[in-house]
Amino acid sequence: MRRLLQGFCVVIGALVCIAAAGDPSERLPDAAQEARARSLFQEIRCVVCQNESIDDSEAELAGLLRRTVREQVAAGRSDAQVRAYLVDRYGEFILLKPSFSAGNLLLWLTPLGLLLGAGGAILWRARRTGPQTVAAPLTAEEEARLSTLTDTQ
Repeated sequence: MRRLLQGFCVVIGALVCIAAAGDPSERLPDAAQEARARSLFQEIRCVVCQNESIDDSEAELAGLLRRTVREQVAAGRSDAQVRAYLVDRYGEFILLKPSFSAGNLLLWLTPLGLLLGAGGAILWRARRTGPQTVAAPLTAEEEARLSTLTDTQ
C-alpha cells in the first residue's frame, strides 16, 4: 500500500512538473526524467539573476541552462553528474546550496575570527596600559595660585 501511494505521488508530481514547464516542446517525453530535471532546476542558480533558481528565472541564460539540464538528464546522467557538469563549467557559484568544503568554512568563519581578534586586541591593549591614574588633589600653594588666576578674570 505504501509503495502504491509513493508511486502515485511520483506520478502526480511528474504531471505537475510537466504542466509547469514553460514551453511544451522543451519538456522531456519521460515524466520521471522531467520531474528529475525540474527538481534540479530548483537547485541551480541563474547566473544572470543571481538570487533566483533557473526554474524561477525568465533570463535567456536560464532557458539555456534548463535545456542543458534536460539534455543531461535525457542522456541518462545522475543528478550528481549533472551538478558536477555544471560546476565544472560555471564554478560552484552555480549551485544555490554549495557543498561543504574547507574554502566555504574559511569564508563563513573569517568574520567571527576578525571579531574575536579585534576583541582580544582591545582587551590586550586595556590590560597593557593599566588603570588610569586619578590626579592628586591640589596642594595649598596650587589652590592659592589657582584662586588668583580665576579672580583676575
